[in-house]
This record gives sequence, structure tokens and C-alpha cells, in this order.
Amino acid sequence: MSYIAGVDIGNSTTEVCLAEIPAGGSLRFLASASCPTTGTKGTAANVHGIQSALKQAVGKAGISMNDLALIRINEAAPVIGDTAMETLTETIITDSSMIGHNPSTPAGAGQAVGEILHIQNLSNAAAGTPYIIAVPKEYSYEETAALINDAADRLKITGIILQADEAVLVENRLRQKIPIIDEVSRIEKIPDEVLAAIEVALPGQSVRMLSNPYGIATLLGLSPEETRAVTPIAKSLIGKRSAVVLKTPGGNIHENVLPAGEIYLQADQSSTINLDEGADKIMQAVTNAGEIYDISGQPNTNVGNMLSRIKKGMSELDQSQNADIRITDILAVDTLAPVLISGALAGETCLEKAVGIAAMVKTQKLPMQEIARILQEELNTEVTVAGVEAVMASLGAFTTPGTKLPLVILDMGGGSTDAAVITDGGHVSITHQAGAGELVSMLIETELGLGDRHMAEQIKKYPLAKVESLFHLRMENGQMSFVDESIDPRFYGRVVLLAENGLIRIEQDIPMEKIAQVRREAKRKVFVTNAVRALKTVAPGHDLKNLSNVVLVGGSAEDFEIPEMLMEEFTNYRIVCGRGNIRGSEGPRNAVATGLVLSYLGERR
Repeated sequence: MSYIAGVDIGNSTTEVCLAEIPAGGSLRFLASASCPTTGTKGTAANVHGIQSALKQAVGKAGISMNDLALIRINEAAPVIGDTAMETLTETIITDSSMIGHNPSTPAGAGQAVGEILHIQNLSNAAAGTPYIIAVPKEYSYEETAALINDAADRLKITGIILQADEAVLVENRLRQKIPIIDEVSRIEKIPDEVLAAIEVALPGQSVRMLSNPYGIATLLGLSPEETRAVTPIAKSLIGKRSAVVLKTPGGNIHENVLPAGEIYLQADQSSTINLDEGADKIMQAVTNAGEIYDISGQPNTNVGNMLSRIKKGMSELDQSQNADIRITDILAVDTLAPVLISGALAGETCLEKAVGIAAMVKTQKLPMQEIARILQEELNTEVTVAGVEAVMASLGAFTTPGTKLPLVILDMGGGSTDAAVITDGGHVSITHQAGAGELVSMLIETELGLGDRHMAEQIKKYPLAKVESLFHLRMENGQMSFVDESIDPRFYGRVVLLAENGLIRIEQDIPMEKIAQVRREAKRKVFVTNAVRALKTVAPGHDLKNLSNVVLVGGSAEDFEIPEMLMEEFTNYRIVCGRGNIRGSEGPRNAVATGLVLSYLGERR
């Protein structure tokens, strides 16, 4: 009796299938295990993750590592998925004549224009000049209100800017009601005699003048050139309850122009596409290019720098003298990215059109034999490099109940979306497409302005809810869910994720509806687009109507909404599409690892 393990090293996850092969009996599967891939796929750092997954599997089976007779690792395709994001905007304002702010707890309502006057300089103010008073946090709300009430008889005070979060407390104590902005953290950087405009909207409404560049120009008397420069600030204030814009001294606008750049396709049908044309034009050119030998970008441009970074990262993986590193596929997706407004008082950003790109980087060969050698030395067990990933995945997927030849698999992982077709005669056609789960996470993180890739991953994985009382939640589909035990008060009024181990609070103040919309759109842009691309590549005659059965495998096939999106998309082609259930028990995971074990049995026979 011998024990054999199949090991699948993926971009994100390493999976193991453990089986027992009796001397004269049939194969018996014992256990499966998975853990995060350690290091970049195809490097010696993978060994640690492989050993962790193997330990899990043998522990479940009740055997030891010394009992393993053979370990088979996949012949990983020499492709690595990578992602990057660049804005399409050519002009970046580095020293604007405008700065803006969007506090969330204002008081009063209306608009006000006036010169900035710090509260400690009230005695030096001139009668008849409209002033907006700037108050540092050292002044309490009682002291602030008393000083302004005393000065109101001789000075024309039109508004107040507070550093502390005390707008309502100050307004309650003023004799004359005026708009008040608070939470301006860098108030000490504002000099006196700077012209400023503030606006506070009525409850349930948003600012109108300061979210409009011409409105700002009207209030502050701007020239056409200054109006153009203030546009990013106006865009950043759209939908805000309150806003302040200041016209800083100097007035000179310095611009750093870095073109978006052009993409060069070296292919059967070579072409050049400007990034400004957007993702649809880029993908149309990729589709029409035929076989792509390499993709590069215009030097000293946004896209040129981005593609160079991706190739440089791959060159660190393949350090052989004759390394031939090429980008053989890209997936471009239109999105919106928050761009920091230089000089803003509280790190405000404005959304600019951007393109997210996933690239498929190809080198001559990943050093799988080196991984096998290290693993064999450390475990003192025979380790071999076996079949190609997509072929092994096809063998594993065929163990899903209800499948038959010809069979199509769609392997949706973290770095790439792969497709394979097995014909009745056993012939396999495969393709690797750039773009999968990691690109979805990047789009979610960027569009929601999270600055936290881990939270973006969580948002991708779990459905949303809003905690509306300590005993009920409103789901993102509108359903109300009541609980028997009180919800932790920390979640009250917050948007949460419904994870297996409990609720996860989203710290950012983003409406649930927007989060759900961004998540779904990101998945559609990446997975639906890529699934159609991949299946057209391997389908007979490149026509989806020639396919009948599609089995979804890989980590992203476990997603709670991606398979349903694909089923809807393929309804028009009468394709039977659904999650795989490897060996009738593993769900869509473990297809490659299972295929490695099955292929060994076939080789023996």
C-alpha cells in the first residue's frame, strides 16, 4: 500500500489531494487541504506553503509525512498574473491656487464669502469687511461663541471655520445664525486675509455652489484659468453636506504633465492604442490582434511606466541569462480612481477616470524542477513534476457528477482565468487570460477609496447588511433579518459583512448600496468579460454555440455571486454552466491536485 499526494501551486492558494493506492485495489481518496501560496508562484519560496498544506492533509488522514511514497506537483504554466492602475488624466495639479474641505458635521445653512480672520486677531479687524472666522481647537465652544457674539456688533462676520468637531455646540450659543464648518485639521496653515467661501446644505441635500466650478468662480471672482484649476476641488465636493474653498495667496498654478501614453501590441496584427481611448478600445485591439508576442508601453508615460514595472517584477523571478520575458495578454477595465488634491486641508481626493490593467507575463519556464528538488531533499520523499495545469484541472473537473465529454472547464483563480476543452477523443485545448480575483479586489479598493487591500478582499467575498437596531439587520437585497441575541452595539448603524465567523464592520462611511454596486460591477467587468474571452478562444470555430457543458473550478468559483452571473450570461448560448463538485465532495476547489493523482494512476496502467 502506498500514499500519493497531488500538489497544485496557484497564484494565491496551494492545494493538496491525498490518496491511497492499495497493491491490487482501486484508488481511494483520503483527504484534501489548502493554504495560501508562500512567495510568488513558481519560486523556491513556494516550498513552505506546500509543506504546510501537506501537513494538514496527512493530519486529516491520520498518517505521517514519512508515509508518503510520492508527491506530484503541477507543471505550472510559465505565466504570472499581475495588476496595476493608472489614471487617464494628463494634468496633475501640484501647486493649486485653491484648497478645499468637506466636513461631515456642519451647523447652520447657506453660503458665506469673506476674508479669513483668525479668532485671536479679532481686535485688529476692520469694520465693514466680511470675515470668516478661523478658530483653532485651543478655544472651547463656549469661549468661541462668547468672542464672536461680542464682536458681531462691530464686525461683519459671515461664517466660521473650526478645527474642533464643535459646529453645533457653537451655533447653539450664537445670537446671529451663520454657516459653520468644523473638522479642518490644518487650520493653522491658513493665513489671514485669504478670501474664502463656505457652504452648508439643508438636511438631506448637498452643496450646490461649491460643487460647481462656475459656482466657486462666482463666489470668489475667479478668472477662466483659475476656474479650470479649481475643477478637481469642485468634483471632490459633489454630494457633500458642507464645503469650504479658499483662494490661497500666490495664485500661480504649476502643472506636471505626464501623458497617459500609448500601448504597443506586437502581434499577428500589430497596433497602437492610446490609453485615453479607454478599456473598450484597448480590448477590441487585443481581440483583433491574433497571437500576441509582446505588449509594451510608450516610454515616460503612465502606461509605459506601469507595464515596465510589471516586467521588472517578473525579471526578478526568472534571473536566467537568456530570460525572455513578455506580456502576452492584458485585460483592461475602465474605473474611477481617487486622486489626492495637492494642498487640500484634510487629504481630500477627487475621482478621475482610470484604467485597471491585468497583465499575463510569460517567461521561458518556471523553475518547478528546482522546487521539486528542494522539497525532495527536505522531506526525503520522491517528488516529480507532472502534467500541465489546465490538463490536470480538466481531469479533476471530470470527477464532477453529471459531466461528460466533450467537457469545458473555466478555472477562475487569483491571477488568471484559464479555459480548457477536452474533446471526445481526449484532445485538450487550453488558454490563459489575464485578470481574475486580484484585479477585482484592486477595483473594489480603488473605487471605494479603501486604502486597504484586505478589506477589499473581504468585501469581494461576503454579502452586505446594515445593522438598523440591536436585534435586526437589513440585507443588501432588502430582506430584514432578526436575531435572538443582541448584536454588539459597536455594529449599530454600521454597514457590515456577513462572514462565516460573525460580522465584519466596514470602518469607512460608505452607503451599503454603493459598496454592493461597485462589487458587482467589478466582478462583471473582470469575470464575465474574461469568461467570454477565454471560452471563445478554445471553443470549436471560436463560437460559444459550439459548447454544451462548462464546469467552473478554482477559488473564484466559490464566490457567492460570480457563478450566477456567468449562468445568466451563458443562457443565451444554451450552455449548461455551474460550479464543479470535484470528486463529488470538494466543490470547485482541488481540481488540479485531484487531476495529478488521477493522471498517475493512468500512467501506471
